Amino acid sequence: MSALNYNHLRYFWAVAHDGNLTRTAKRLNVTQSALSVQVRKLEGRLGHPLFERRGRQLHLTEAGQIVLDHADTIFAIGEEMLDTLGQAGASRQALRVGSLATLSRNFQMEFLRPVLGRTDIDLILRSGGSGELLRTLEALNLDVILLNQAPPGDALTSFVTHRLAERTVSLVGTPDRLRPPASFADRLRNHPVILPTIDSSVRTGFDALADRLGVRPQIVAEVEDMAMMRLLAREGIGLAVLPPIVVKDEIAAGVLVEGDRLPGIVESFHAVTIERRFPNPLVRLLLQSVAEYEGP
Repeated sequence: MSALNYNHLRYFWAVAHDGNLTRTAKRLNVTQSALSVQVRKLEGRLGHPLFERRGRQLHLTEAGQIVLDHADTIFAIGEEMLDTLGQAGASRQALRVGSLATLSRNFQMEFLRPVLGRTDIDLILRSGGSGELLRTLEALNLDVILLNQAPPGDALTSFVTHRLAERTVSLVGTPDRLRPPASFADRLRNHPVILPTIDSSVRTGFDALADRLGVRPQIVAEVEDMAMMRLLAREGIGLAVLPPIVVKDEIAAGVLVEGDRLPGIVESFHAVTIERRFPNPLVRLLLQSVAEYEGP
């Protein structure tokens, strides 16, 4: 069996991402017919059609999507190799970190603190949903991602999950809402609450706790983003259910007060990496720094 021709694969990869032969040919400075020949040779080698034409657009077949997934990984690994081996004499090193868009900014700063301000590092920060971040990590376009839930794992994934910390969750609000003495149940009865959305583990724990207490609190806002919860708490519209680390600056300034801690309810923070032959050494530095900060 003949070996795979990676030139054919690269031409296919370019067409697959553009979805248009004419545009790809122009970008690569080759004729459209030459480009078509390269793709057909790859199809012949693999024994499957990779595209189907619908009008003027090319669409991937099922086999084409499988080949594209592998090609993305192959060429990403090639770029990683060049980056990694080229760093031997480089004066700056890149660190690519992805974070869940709704994650506490204060916790992100804690995690990144060992590399902040270093002039030999290019720090690239991206945010998004967990699915998007995991796909980007798997494509080797991120070195580490920060999530508040461990991703599901199976024998086909190579994700490595590092539990960084657990932060207690409290009722947080303005001084006029929390300074008067009151029981936890009475606070929930007498003050509206700002809660995470129902897909959050913190929300699940809070709902169960309120049910055990026989309290049906008035929900004034359900919020996915911790930064927005912080702003709403500052406005005084209700008591927010969140980790105090999210509002540590406001607590230090006396703008907000930490009230009752919610027993047994914590917000977890995880760093997720992927098995790599040449892992970014800066990720190890960050993980070790968190371990030293947290203690045994």
